[in-house]
Amino acid sequence: MPNVNKFPSSKLKLDEFFLNWLSSQDSQKLVRPRPPGSRGPSVFSILPQLSLARETRPDEERRFRRDAVRPVVPFGRVVPKACPPALTHFRAPNDRTASQVLDLLEDAKAGRPLQGPSPQSASPAGASPLSPSTTQALLRDSSSLATPPLSPQKGAASVPRDVPGSPTSPSRARPPATPPRQPTPPGGVARSPSKLAPAVVASAAAPEAGDSFAAIPRFYLGAEADAWPAAASAEKLQLAARLFGGEGKALDVEQFRAVAREVCELPGFFAPLLMHRVHGTDPMAESASDPTAAPGSPSAPARAPAPVTLEQFRTYWNATLRKYAREDARAFHVLRGERVVDADAAAASRVTTQYLEHSDFRPVLRELLASHPGLEFLKDSPEFQDRYLETVTYRIFFEANVAWNGKLTKREFLRSDLTSAMRFADEEEDINKCLRYFSYEHFYVMYCKFWELDTDHDFLVDKEDVLRYGNHALTYRAVDRVFSQAPRAFTSGVPNKMGYEDFCWFVLAEEDKSNPLALEYWFRVVDLDGDGVLRARECAFFYEEQLQRMECLNQEPVVWEDVLCQMSDMLCCETDGVITMRDLRRCKLAGNFFNVLFNLNKFIAFESRDPFSIRREREEPHLTEWDRFARAEYVRLSMEEEEGGEGDDVWDDGAGDENGSSF
Repeated sequence: MPNVNKFPSSKLKLDEFFLNWLSSQDSQKLVRPRPPGSRGPSVFSILPQLSLARETRPDEERRFRRDAVRPVVPFGRVVPKACPPALTHFRAPNDRTASQVLDLLEDAKAGRPLQGPSPQSASPAGASPLSPSTTQALLRDSSSLATPPLSPQKGAASVPRDVPGSPTSPSRARPPATPPRQPTPPGGVARSPSKLAPAVVASAAAPEAGDSFAAIPRFYLGAEADAWPAAASAEKLQLAARLFGGEGKALDVEQFRAVAREVCELPGFFAPLLMHRVHGTDPMAESASDPTAAPGSPSAPARAPAPVTLEQFRTYWNATLRKYAREDARAFHVLRGERVVDADAAAASRVTTQYLEHSDFRPVLRELLASHPGLEFLKDSPEFQDRYLETVTYRIFFEANVAWNGKLTKREFLRSDLTSAMRFADEEEDINKCLRYFSYEHFYVMYCKFWELDTDHDFLVDKEDVLRYGNHALTYRAVDRVFSQAPRAFTSGVPNKMGYEDFCWFVLAEEDKSNPLALEYWFRVVDLDGDGVLRARECAFFYEEQLQRMECLNQEPVVWEDVLCQMSDMLCCETDGVITMRDLRRCKLAGNFFNVLFNLNKFIAFESRDPFSIRREREEPHLTEWDRFARAEYVRLSMEEEEGGEGDDVWDDGAGDENGSSF
């Protein structure tokens, strides 16, 4: 084959055939060195004869060529009885060549990378089974030789698959089950990795600089995700330094408002509380010996804070405020602060709770009452200041504290609109435009409603008083359920008596049934068995009294079956026969469902409403039912107060004439 050197791929294939032939058992018997004095042929004694046969027997060459074109079995096996044509180029090798062939065969059987002879140390061309050029081509990629590619042909398998040295045996087709053994160092015993030097082990275990894991960005930041970035924090501190005007200068409350608004991004009435947090002092002047300043009392006065320096503010910023880039989270942690436990003890301890209580809002509300221009007229009425503070706090917990346990958690605080409402109240001069929580008109309506029912003015109302609410709008059965504390436990501490806080919850739930919390309030009232669903028999229990009231008022009664059919169509219940909170929250007219059951006045008003009222509601979609009710009631109460004032003036004038003049 004179042209085989012109085609490296053909030569590579022929050399691969040779390696496969060396892997068979018959070839191993021939290649294995003979003991001294043994008899029998050896591969190295046969090679010269094959070379001579090529010169003297042309028919053998034709037979070799005919065998070379036979179909090749998988992994390049050939028929054992035929010898590859590449053997016709071999000559009698010397001892060094035989040693190299044996080493190459052992490496191939063990699965180790093949190490061929270098071109300088190779035998003359044609004297070695692998010539220098072919050796370099074969060993250019040792991984390809460790597991040769499978032949695409399928045919006879002349060599068994379980032969250890076969290219298609399991030992070569699959990677070894155990890692390769560490090679033995020359002239010594192999050492385990545990006995190596620590530096060597560390260098082997350390990932490389180009490790792919180092390129994965950090996706969980923990508490750092809510913190200010370093650049933004530095800008805030620079702004604080300009507002302070120097390191040694201290700011009072009025001067510190700019720092609270611009640097801390909190409402201005947070300034005194922030100054107390900087110093670690208590913002309320509470005392167990004084009943008016008892701990938790709404009438407890606020304590004036000490001036704050730039260094003190910088320390508090880095320790606390920098951790919360979100405004509502920052407001929550400033309001929470640290609470004093056992203040009368010699060493009072401070703890940080995970929720807000009613008393935590009193420092900022005290400052709101003292600094807001829309509440200046209350400075001469400290009693009404306390009532306003309580009402705002009750409204906050009614809207935000969905658990109704008096403990406003951080999650509830963040999900509410309390922070935005506080900021709006700080920016708006007219407090009555702050419809969320802080409107004085809303407080006025709620307090006057309670004062009208509390005839004995003991700041408690009983069942008979509540029955008169709204011109006897509610049924006896509904009021009984309210006083059985089914929707919410009373906080008055007096049996069968409702306090001002309980009344605030009752009024907010009654006058704004579109609120999801109000729906839950009345859902608990109607749910007699407490199983979490309303059934027809429970609703019929409340509608029976409503039907009697219709007959007494000469109203055309509507039978329960018709009402049930209409309510089912309105609510579109997911399950026939039961009404769930999910059904009520999905329906925009869910409040009318409860009005039908126990509020006859609102039921009739809804059925007979005129198109003008519907148009007014559509023109003011931002107003809730409570906002519209409070506006109308405030106008009515204001007119009654003016009429009462005029009557007092007339009476005073008449009294003056009677005392100072004759007829």
